[in-house]
Amino acid sequence: MLSRRQRITMVEQARVELDAGKARVQCAGPWTAASLVEVERSLRSMRWPDGAIELDLGQVSALDITGAWLLHRTTRELGEQGREVRLTGVGEGRQKLLDLVAERSGEVQALHEVETGVLEDIGRLSLMQVRNYLRFLAFIGHLSFLAVRILLTPAVMYWGVVVREIQEAGFNALPIVGLLTFLIGVVIAYQGGDLLRSYGGSIFIADLVGFAMLRELAPLITAIIVAGRTGSSYTAQIGTMQVTEEVDALRSMGIAPIELLVLPKLFALLIALPLLTMFADVMSVTGGMFMAEAQLDVSFASFLDRLDQAIDLQSFLVGIGKAPVFAFIIASVGCYQGFRVSGGAEAVGRRTTTCVVQCIFLVIIVDAMFSIIFTQLGI
Repeated sequence: MLSRRQRITMVEQARVELDAGKARVQCAGPWTAASLVEVERSLRSMRWPDGAIELDLGQVSALDITGAWLLHRTTRELGEQGREVRLTGVGEGRQKLLDLVAERSGEVQALHEVETGVLEDIGRLSLMQVRNYLRFLAFIGHLSFLAVRILLTPAVMYWGVVVREIQEAGFNALPIVGLLTFLIGVVIAYQGGDLLRSYGGSIFIADLVGFAMLRELAPLITAIIVAGRTGSSYTAQIGTMQVTEEVDALRSMGIAPIELLVLPKLFALLIALPLLTMFADVMSVTGGMFMAEAQLDVSFASFLDRLDQAIDLQSFLVGIGKAPVFAFIIASVGCYQGFRVSGGAEAVGRRTTTCVVQCIFLVIIVDAMFSIIFTQLGI
């Protein structure tokens, strides 16, 4: 027995496809009030070819007055642009409905878009953002509940998918994470080296590199790299599945998309990101050590000895402890934006960009909150 939500997602959706070579637009599915939101957006953003255009309604399974009005408005706007529009596959009954809408359209055409004030625009935008945040919080709550349930019953987890995601998000990211953090360690040692040498404290370059990288920069830079590399791939993968209706197919087979597509990514990133952060710590300290040897004549042995005195286990754990939180943010935002994709390939790119921006923004905000909390606690 399918749930109400599953039955709703299995309902056929209205579609519109442009064959630019034949100047033909194929309309399909139920053109009714309940399923025309995405079609209207597609028609608004469609790049119409020059010359005559054919609107084929042969595959339209249902047409109500809303769909008829949308067709009438589209043909009228194209006619105003100097294009000839021809409807095919209409049928006698639907033609009467289209004629009725065209006859009564003069009353609607008199309406025009009302200009809104600045305060109203701000209010509408704020309300939209609040709704988006509430939807995201609901997704986070649902994801957290499922994650806890998986921990209590690990046998139902798709562990093969988790291993594959660990390889993709963790092992395959080692080169870029290692190179960038090594270079950042070099830059910090180079920038701080001249100042320390002028005060006769060259050996303290180990303190500078150690504290800056292990506590703050290594976990932060690693999270930003993973957000741009892995978070965006999560959005693109799930978003593409949304466009091709593979997510709906999973639901129709009784497979919860979150359990198959989201939870393996979440657990994989919770494992991979702390390990990547440890690798980044090693590479950044190595870069600082090489620069200290080249610029300040501080040997490797002296650098490591001072690093052991300056950096305690607590400082190391502070940086590593941030990684799981960053991983949860990146995985949840990436998958959430993927499920929000609707439309075509353009929507996938738009949501992918939104994912990267939101991930980096939230990671930096949470890192700042960690710094404030640790300072207040004296850690």
